[in-house]
Order: sequence, then structure tokens, then C-alpha cells
Amino acid sequence: LGQNALQFLRVTKQYLPHVARLCLISTFLEDGIRMWFQWSEQRDYIDGTWNCGYFLASIFVFVNLFGQLSGCILVLSRNFVQYACFGLFGIIALQVGESFYFPLVSFCRNLALGGGLLLLLAESRSEGKSMFAGVPTMRESSPKQYMQLGGRVLLVLMFMTLLHFDMNFFYILQNIVGTALIILVAIGFKTKLAALTLVIWLFGINIYFNAFWTIPAYKPMHDFLKYDFFQTMSVIGGLLLVVALGPGGVSMDEKKKEW
Repeated sequence: LGQNALQFLRVTKQYLPHVARLCLISTFLEDGIRMWFQWSEQRDYIDGTWNCGYFLASIFVFVNLFGQLSGCILVLSRNFVQYACFGLFGIIALQVGESFYFPLVSFCRNLALGGGLLLLLAESRSEGKSMFAGVPTMRESSPKQYMQLGGRVLLVLMFMTLLHFDMNFFYILQNIVGTALIILVAIGFKTKLAALTLVIWLFGINIYFNAFWTIPAYKPMHDFLKYDFFQTMSVIGGLLLVVALGPGGVSMDEKKKEW
């Protein structure tokens, strides 16, 4: 399995970062497009939920729409990626309180999405001039390394929301294997193989449980599953960045090279 995974990484090395970035911004892209086509519905929903009036509700929808679509365009075109990431961090902060899910689950998944953006921010630091140029650090690569560590740890939160506390054999096995893999990713041991395995596992779960295309568009469950599907795809994008870039300097894989 390890050799096959390494061969896969060698073959896809050139394309994997592009696929990872597309997956990572997919939830922002889908949400921005949805706001474009459902402007009045989104405005009415915000106004009804927060009782803030049409004007403020319209401003909120516009900021979300413009922030998400412009951020996605900048990330995909590789222009001003660091500023795009900070803008998308702001969108996550705005949307934390506005979710379909139980608050704790929503909070963990938004943090995991933030972890993916941290990895994207770390990747952008290795391209061109850093926006932190001139700021004294212990080492030039230190900020990038700690961004990668933070991103890996935050991605773990996505899998915490998928654990099932049930005596069913399948769920017990899934919990054990999943927990072992997320620990490996978090500490940075056999990171690329563990992250790739998690990508395959999470993609399978996403297709099976969040098949929004099987639900008629007029039913509320269609939107719930669609939202969950693209959030999960974004976390998959973050894991693919781990596969493409490695765990970074603050990891057991990196320390092994020094031993």
C-alpha cells in the first residue's frame, strides 16, 4: 500500500496542488454562487433571523457574496493568495453563527475549514515574496511551519464530528481506524500516507451520506446535504494539500530526518 501511494504521489505531483485548491475553495464558491442566484431569499432569511432590516441584511449578503467569489478567483488564479485567505477567514467568522447544524458541530467544522485555509496560506508563503518580509523571526520558515502544524491540528476537528458513539461493529471499527489516522496527521507521522487514506475514506463517506443530488431541490434536506457536502470537500482539499506539501518542519516525519 505504501509503495502504491508513493507511486500515486509521484504521478500526480504536478496536478495535486491544483485539485487541492479547487476542493478547498469549493464551499466558498458554491455559497457565493448560491447567494448570487438567491439574493432576495438570502436577504429575507438574514432579516428574519437577526431582525436587522433589509438594508443591513443586503449588506451582509453582498459582503459574503463578494468576499467569497473574489477570494476564490484570487486563489485559483494564484494572485494575492495571502490576502484572499485572510478575506475568507473573515467570511468563516461571519458565518459561524449562521449555520444549519448543532452549534458545536458547526463550530468544529468551521475551524477545520480554517485549518485548510491555514495550509493554503502556508503554501502561498513558499511562492514569491512573503507579506511578512522584514519581520524578524527565529527562522525564515518558522511561520510557515507553524501554519502547517495549526492547519493539520484544525483539520482533525472535522473527523471528531464524524465519530459515532454506537456499539455497531462498523462504527467501532470506523472510529478506531479514523482516530488512529487523524492522530498520525496531527503529530505528522507517516503524514502523506495517513492524509491520503483519510481523503479516500472521507470522500466515500461524503458521497454516501451527503448525496444531495438524490433529494428534490425544493426540499430543505437538499440544501442541508449540499452545504455539508461542499464543506467536507473543502476539508478534503486541505488534506490533499497535506499530501502534496508534506507535514512541514514541526512534525515527527521531519524530526526523523535529523535522527
